[in-house]
Amino acid sequence: MSEYLREPAVAGYFYEANKNRLLEQIKWAFMHPLGPGKLPEGPIGNVRNIIAAQVPHAGYIYSGPAAAHVYYALYQDGKPETFIILGPNHTGFGSGVAVYPKGAWKTPLGTVNIDEEFAKELLKHEPFEEDLFAHTSEHSIEVQLPFLQFVFGNDIKIVPITLLDQRLETALKISEAILKVTEKLERDIIILASSDMSHYEPHQTAQRKDLRAIEFIENIDLEGFYKYILAENVSMCGFGPVMVAMAVSRYYNATGLLLKYYTSGDITGDYHAVVGYAAIIFGRGLIKPKKKTTKVMEVLPTY
Repeated sequence: MSEYLREPAVAGYFYEANKNRLLEQIKWAFMHPLGPGKLPEGPIGNVRNIIAAQVPHAGYIYSGPAAAHVYYALYQDGKPETFIILGPNHTGFGSGVAVYPKGAWKTPLGTVNIDEEFAKELLKHEPFEEDLFAHTSEHSIEVQLPFLQFVFGNDIKIVPITLLDQRLETALKISEAILKVTEKLERDIIILASSDMSHYEPHQTAQRKDLRAIEFIENIDLEGFYKYILAENVSMCGFGPVMVAMAVSRYYNATGLLLKYYTSGDITGDYHAVVGYAAIIFGRGLIKPKKKTTKVMEVLPTY
């Protein structure tokens, strides 16, 4: 089993490696002015309307407050049986759609187990492949785990999937397989699509591109979103995972809701070359609020 214990690759880099400092860093993200402004304290909700979410994966000092919006919403919504976590493959190593099939993942907050039954069923379908190598140094899935552990503890199950192949047709195949396995196993799942938005563009350019892309995401317009990403050369790293979240959400007649958008410039004060971060949830009965402005700091409170 030790072969399948995935040690943290970016602890001390993307987030604190010390347990106590990491807990304080996560609390900081929740309480930050760009975060939800409150901690997930008290009993976890029992609503279970959320089907999927888009959550960023940069260093916590940059994207942590945005991620905290998603995890606060999950805390309010309730704990599923399994989190299917899809992230882009930044390293270029491994297969096109790589499943970590068994064992556990470790962080400074402890270990969480793989839903081995779900992973085994997924691997019966194309285009999934069992591939540990693709996950060895990849950060996009790992950085979600401490937030999940902070909210739900270590008694959760995950299925980590990295995407090197982010074509629309691949996302649709992945979505179909996830739906088939979910229904076969009668599993209560949430899909977490790990992605940042535009990379290293001037703040205004990134904001313009990203907010337009977010309109497609909220409206669950997969085809329009994919065409826009390609046509405008939007440097969003995890558009494939987000399309999976959109496709599964569309199957369940869900709606999308932007919780927060900002850029790294809003954290650092340097607006010359920024990265955009969006927190988006998809669920049953979510009502999209009317936006009177597209200014970054005024896109929304939702709690």
